[in-house]
Amino acid sequence: MEVYLDNSATTRCFDQVAALITQIMCEDYGNPSSLHRKGVQAEKYIRYAKDVIARNLKVNEKEIFFTSGGTESDNLAIRGCAYANCRSGRHLITTQIEHPAVLQTMKHLEEEGFRVTYLPVDGKGCIRLEDLERAITGETILVSIMHTNNEVGSLQPVVQAGALIKRMNPKILFHVDAVQGYGKFRIYPKKMNIDLLSVSGHKIHGPKGVGFLYVDEKVKIKPIVFGGGQQGGIRSGTENVPGIAGMAKAVEIIYGSLDQETEKLYRIKKAFVDGVRKLDDVVVNGHPDETGAPHVVSVSIRGVRSEVLLHALEDKGIYVSAGSACSARKPQPSATLRAMGIPQDLLGSTIRFSFSVFTTMEEINYTLQTMYDIIPMLRKYTGERSPARR
Repeated sequence: MEVYLDNSATTRCFDQVAALITQIMCEDYGNPSSLHRKGVQAEKYIRYAKDVIARNLKVNEKEIFFTSGGTESDNLAIRGCAYANCRSGRHLITTQIEHPAVLQTMKHLEEEGFRVTYLPVDGKGCIRLEDLERAITGETILVSIMHTNNEVGSLQPVVQAGALIKRMNPKILFHVDAVQGYGKFRIYPKKMNIDLLSVSGHKIHGPKGVGFLYVDEKVKIKPIVFGGGQQGGIRSGTENVPGIAGMAKAVEIIYGSLDQETEKLYRIKKAFVDGVRKLDDVVVNGHPDETGAPHVVSVSIRGVRSEVLLHALEDKGIYVSAGSACSARKPQPSATLRAMGIPQDLLGSTIRFSFSVFTTMEEINYTLQTMYDIIPMLRKYTGERSPARR
């Protein structure tokens, strides 16, 4: 049996998405900037995608800009706004548990003379609004807070944060990295005081290498990629038509049955959390109930190194992650877990399980039984305590 539980890293494409991509790559393959019939057909796919996404977010089509994915969207949002608004101030705010695409961008801007405040989080992985309020100064120009944490599934108080920011200074821009939250929740930027929103296609059963950035029409932003002037010059480069259309198709599908699928994911999550807690010396990080994301469960298993358990599960056909896919090959402990205050002996013993619309209860039961079987053996091998409560 093959069980894929690493959906926070990437997801399997919907069949309809793959079929549409194939059709565009092999038949409707024109350049959308070309004036002939093939180009016009390609441009129609771009317009289709803008319409789908804009209606989903309840925004204007001209506020959607296509990128190569979440990393580029984050970079464009943060760097583009920092450069465009630096005369108003050079202070930025983010959190200690952001994706590397945000944290490394902030570090780069610090080297260029910007000042960055990194908000701490509580033991569940959530920021405190009072910390955000204290951090805002007259020099603050941008706040960047993720919607859903990619490692532990904690949900940030985005609605309350947006209201707080705009109450303190309406000119401060609010960027939300929604790469893990989009496709799991309904997000309406204008209602939530979000000025910029980053999304990636391959997290919602679309293709890799494509994403989008919502930019409110009032936002002043500079491009970070220069070239032929596509997309109003904000993001030059020939548009990835197959990827863009495929992503839009995934948006249609996933939001067409969002409520039912989210309810199913929470049932799967509860069954998994209840089952994994039958093991001794196991800690479920973040919010293991419906106050957290429906598709992410972070589990620390004392006495078993995460890499060892990952490969032991892999041998049984179960695919999981030892952390963020963007930093999983790096040996240092997770910055997110450190910020949450996870004990030192658990930092290297944490596994992330992440589900999707394709995950079944049969797969969950198989995974749990496999863990019951192998974890006592792994602990015995490493000299740690072994019994598992069934």
